[in-house]
Amino acid sequence: MIKEYSSILNVSGPLLLIEGVEGAKYEELVEIYTRAGEKKRGRVLEVDKDKALVQIFEGSTGIDVQDCRVRFLGRTLHIGVSSDMLGRIFDGLGRPKDGGPEIIPEAMLDINGAPINPTARNYPNEFIQTGISSIDGINTLVRGQKLPIFSGSGLPHNRVAAQIVRQSKVLGAKEEFAVVFGAMGITFEEANFFIQDFTKSGALERVVLFLNLADDPAIERVSTPRVAFTVAEYLAFEKGLHILVILSDMTNYAEALREIAAARKEIPGRRGYPGYLYTDLASVYERSGRIKGKEGSITLIPILTMPEDDKTHPIPDLTGYITEGQVILSRSLYRKKVTPPIDVQQSLSRLKDKGIGKGKTREDHADLFNQLIACYARGKEAAELSVILGEASLSDLDRIFLKFSNQFEERYISQGEKENRTIEQTLDLGWELLRMVPRAEMKRVRDEYLQKYYDHTDDTEK
Repeated sequence: MIKEYSSILNVSGPLLLIEGVEGAKYEELVEIYTRAGEKKRGRVLEVDKDKALVQIFEGSTGIDVQDCRVRFLGRTLHIGVSSDMLGRIFDGLGRPKDGGPEIIPEAMLDINGAPINPTARNYPNEFIQTGISSIDGINTLVRGQKLPIFSGSGLPHNRVAAQIVRQSKVLGAKEEFAVVFGAMGITFEEANFFIQDFTKSGALERVVLFLNLADDPAIERVSTPRVAFTVAEYLAFEKGLHILVILSDMTNYAEALREIAAARKEIPGRRGYPGYLYTDLASVYERSGRIKGKEGSITLIPILTMPEDDKTHPIPDLTGYITEGQVILSRSLYRKKVTPPIDVQQSLSRLKDKGIGKGKTREDHADLFNQLIACYARGKEAAELSVILGEASLSDLDRIFLKFSNQFEERYISQGEKENRTIEQTLDLGWELLRMVPRAEMKRVRDEYLQKYYDHTDDTEK
C-alpha cells in the first residue's frame, strides 16, 4: 500500500528524516517529489517509532523541506530480468544506459536475494578456461568458485578483467556461457574502456554490463553487485546458463558502505569500516556457486584494489576468509613489464585440484604445475643469491634455474592482451620450459608423464 507524507524534519546530505510515518520497513523503496516536479528515489535505512531515515539515490539537491512529498511504495528494490539483457549496458540500478529500449521483463525479482543454502550446494568441479596461462595452468578457475583478484592502485586489473571477459569459456559444445559484469565507482574513462573493448571484440553479445560511475550516489554503488547477482541468478538457475560474475572494484563498494555507516552515525570497526563488513561481503559473495538439480552455475571473480598494497587491509583480509583463494597482481612484475603481472607464488586457487586432470584439462596438469612452481621458486632463490653474492657465486644448476625463472616470467606468465591460449597450449608451454632443467630435477612429476611429455619433442604425438 502506497502512503504519502509531507512531514520532512530535516535534510542532511543524501539523508532525509521523515516523521509521522506508519508501517515503514527497512530497505523499503521511497519516491520523493520536489517542488519543481522532479522525482527522486531512495530507500529506508532506519526506522525508529514514527520516524524513518531515508537515503536518496540521486542526492538531495533541489529538495525543500516545506514543499516535498514523500511516497513509501511498500516494496524493496526490484529489477525486471530477461534473457534480452545480454548484450546491453545498464547503470548501477539496472536502468538502460546504452540508448536502447527498455527491457520487457520476464520476471520482477528482489535484488536482495539470499545466499545459496549450503545443503543445496553442488561442489565446484569443472574447469573454466580464461586463456591466461598463469590462471589456467597454475591457479585454475573452477565452475562455481569464488576467486578474487587482489590488485593495487595503478596496476592493470581492469585490463586483466577485460581479457577474462573476452576469452573465458567452458569447454563443451553444448554449454552456454555468459558474463555479468558489475563495475562500481569507476571513472568515465574506465567505463568507456570497458564499453569499447567489449564492443570491438564482439564480447558484448554475451555480456550484461552494469556501470556505476564515481560520481553516482553511494547508495547505488551498494546496490550494484546485488543487481548484478539477481540477473546472474536468473540466467543461471532459470535459463541454465553458466555465468561468470566479475565485480570491480569491491574496494569502492566497501568505501560506499563506510560512507553510509558514517551518515547513520554507526560505531565504526577496523579502519572506520562498519562492524558488519564481513557479513555484508559474505551476503554478496555467497550468492555464487552451483545448486543441486540446476544446470547453470555462477562463478565469481571479485576484483579489489588493496590500499597501499596491504594484504592485511580489512577488505582483502575479509574477502580472503570468504572466497576460495586469490590471484595477486605484483607491482614488481609490472615494473619488469610482465603482463598480466600475476604473482603465481602468492596466488592460490584452493579448488584447482577439483577442476583439472583427465577428462577436464589433461592428465599431467597437476604434476606439471607442481614442478613449474618448484623450479620457479628455485630460480627466484638463485636470483636473490646473485644479488647478495654476485652471479659468479652461483653453481651451474643455480644458473639453469635462474634462466628458467626469467623465461617462465617472460614466456609463461607474460602474454599479450589479445593472446588467448588454450589449456593444451598452456600445458605444452610448461613442458617446453621444463626441458631447460635437467631431468634429474623433475622430482614432482611421475615417470609415465616424463616419458610421455618431457622426453618427447614438441612435434611428437602426445
